[in-house]
Amino acid sequence: MADEPQKKPHLSALVGHTNGLTKPASLAATATRAAGGGGGGGGATASSKKLVIKNFRERPKLPDNYTQDTWQKLHEAVGAIQSSVSIKYNLEELYQAVENLCSYKVSATLYKQLRQVCEEHVKAQILQFREYPFLMHRNNSLDSLLFLKKINKCWQDHCRQMIMIRSIFLFLDRTYVLQNSMLPSIWDMGLELFRNHIISDKQVQTKTIDGILLLIERERNGEAVDRSLLRSLLSMLSDLQQVYKESFEQRFLEETNCLYAAEGQRLMQEREVPEYLHHVNKRLEEEGDRVITYLDHSTQKPLIACVEKQLLGEHLSAILQKGLDNLLDENRISDLTQTYQLFSRVKGGQQILLQHWSEYIKNFGTTIVVNPEKDKDMVQELLDFKDKVDHIIEVCFQKNEKFINLMKESFETFINKRPNKPAELIAKYVDSKLRAGNKEATDEELERILDKIMIIFRFIHGKDVFEAFYKKDLAKRLLVGKSASVDAEKSMLSKLKHECGAAFTSKLEGMFKDMELSKDVMVQFKQYMQNQSDPGNIDLTVNILTMGYWPTYTPMEVHLNSEMIKLQEVFKTFYLGKHSGRKLQWQTTLGHAVLKAEFKEGKKEFQVSLFQTLVLLMFNEGDEFSFEEIKMATGVEDSELRRTLQSLACGKARVLIKNPKGKDVEDGDKFIFNGDFKHKLFRIKINQIQMKETVEEQVSTTERVFQDRQYQIDAAIVRIMKMRKTLGHNLLVSELYNQLKFPVKPGDLKKRIESLIDRDYMERDKDNPNQYHYVA
Repeated sequence: MADEPQKKPHLSALVGHTNGLTKPASLAATATRAAGGGGGGGGATASSKKLVIKNFRERPKLPDNYTQDTWQKLHEAVGAIQSSVSIKYNLEELYQAVENLCSYKVSATLYKQLRQVCEEHVKAQILQFREYPFLMHRNNSLDSLLFLKKINKCWQDHCRQMIMIRSIFLFLDRTYVLQNSMLPSIWDMGLELFRNHIISDKQVQTKTIDGILLLIERERNGEAVDRSLLRSLLSMLSDLQQVYKESFEQRFLEETNCLYAAEGQRLMQEREVPEYLHHVNKRLEEEGDRVITYLDHSTQKPLIACVEKQLLGEHLSAILQKGLDNLLDENRISDLTQTYQLFSRVKGGQQILLQHWSEYIKNFGTTIVVNPEKDKDMVQELLDFKDKVDHIIEVCFQKNEKFINLMKESFETFINKRPNKPAELIAKYVDSKLRAGNKEATDEELERILDKIMIIFRFIHGKDVFEAFYKKDLAKRLLVGKSASVDAEKSMLSKLKHECGAAFTSKLEGMFKDMELSKDVMVQFKQYMQNQSDPGNIDLTVNILTMGYWPTYTPMEVHLNSEMIKLQEVFKTFYLGKHSGRKLQWQTTLGHAVLKAEFKEGKKEFQVSLFQTLVLLMFNEGDEFSFEEIKMATGVEDSELRRTLQSLACGKARVLIKNPKGKDVEDGDKFIFNGDFKHKLFRIKINQIQMKETVEEQVSTTERVFQDRQYQIDAAIVRIMKMRKTLGHNLLVSELYNQLKFPVKPGDLKKRIESLIDRDYMERDKDNPNQYHYVA
């Protein structure tokens, strides 16, 4: 600055000070006086003038020997710091001395001198470690610990000394060093010296790193170690740049790998899965804590990856094969949560867990579905199983979409391993829930149960089987007056409509319409009866059913008494008078009545089926009848009569006494009116027998479904061929699979195609037997 005074105005001043020279002050200023008047002047203008402050002509010289004396003081101070004795001089005085030297262009010399002093001191420190009587041996842990403490003290002393030295030479650090990018800062210079002369010494480095690894190994084995010592030493290696990465971390990860590889192999043999996973979790937490407490943060990723690979990644299949089924069987929520969390950490872990999860669902579900002995409880077990897996997905698997989707696929797979039966049993389960007398659930609970059933229903392929059985049971509930709630019935209908479309529920909705129309008809019939000369003693209710909506019932001719026949004719006259051209067909199997009876105990009322009514009315004519006599008088079909008599003589409410006693009704059995009949209720329901499904009913319902399927296949083939005119066999089959909503085998399709060819709906190509033509 002062070398070229002619270019840059410069003001320097020597200020007397006990500590030596102050920093040279520099000032450059220009002043301009504005044109304008002074006091009392007459508006005279003055030209602007510059005020120039110039340098001293010569820069003040330093006193003789100032540089040498000042360095001597600084040298002594550095030596005192390195020897841990008190410094003779004031720290401010020393700082000022450095500043003065730097101002007089001796910075380069000062930096070299400081480096030399520090280097000599650090070089001297190595001797204590070379002379240290420490033999490198794994078992010699006490000597190892003493060595580590010694190296740590050396490091701590070095750091403390360099901090103090830097505070004195701060001006040098912030001016000269900062301006020379090639020079390390005073702190970095200290690190460089410590690295070059102490830690880079092969013997010292080996002893240090071996000692650190030994301490970590001891801690992993459960011993308490000096963590602050480890933290300090590893911080030292980290501060010394590549020493941590190249010399420590590589060996540390190798040893960690070996340790956990051996541990994983051993513990997989010794421990059950929950205990093993708990141990893995504990190890991961421990290693995470090591990173936080004393390892460098950069080690976290490779260290945790190493633990995960050796304790988890190498044993994924073995863990799941050994213990997943047990965890799921026993619903071990916390262990399953831990399994999911741990497997999610490892590459491919979630995928293999998904596979085993799917296999478990399929295997467990198959045991529920395929065993005929479990049919009675199949639907409830399916619902319970679904609740269980839903809970596991929600709580343990964090609502993971992959697990949800695979669960649905697995349910669909196993539930269709046994065609038709699950659909039939679901319909019957719904029936049991919607029947009157179902006191198990409130309206809200019933709604929840129906929602759950619909979820299971979605997995079924042959929904037409469900529809057939549901329709049959709904008919009984409506006609025998056994429905628990119209709201619940319509809610279920709404769910089915939403799931399967309006076509699926149109007939079911028609059944409800028939019931509502029948009520209106009966109001009109009651008015009609009041105008009759002889209204009779029986209060008749008739439900008018549209044949297309309701299940097909086989008509059964029975011998009604004269009053019933008379009433039938009256109703027929009334109804056909309003609707000409219609035909009425009476369905006796669905009839029911309320009978009044007198016993020694008093009067009772019985809710009974029409068949039960015909049997009981016989006992107005006599007290005892044989099976054959009853059969002759009532005209009820054999097996139906046996069921009816069984319900009256062998059930809970025994209105008749069977002779000889026994559960089954045999030829020749006698039936006697039970005058001593007792019951706590006034009105007693005995017509539950109507709600029970017979084997014949089940067979005929199933057969009807299969017959309907034949018609649907035929219709689909004709529809496709009419549109395409000509089509190959494989393409036709493919189209059919897309259109049909129930499972079908290729052989069945082939039979239907042959049938349509025989009936001239289509024909084979003369040259290519696998090609079909539509016959218009």
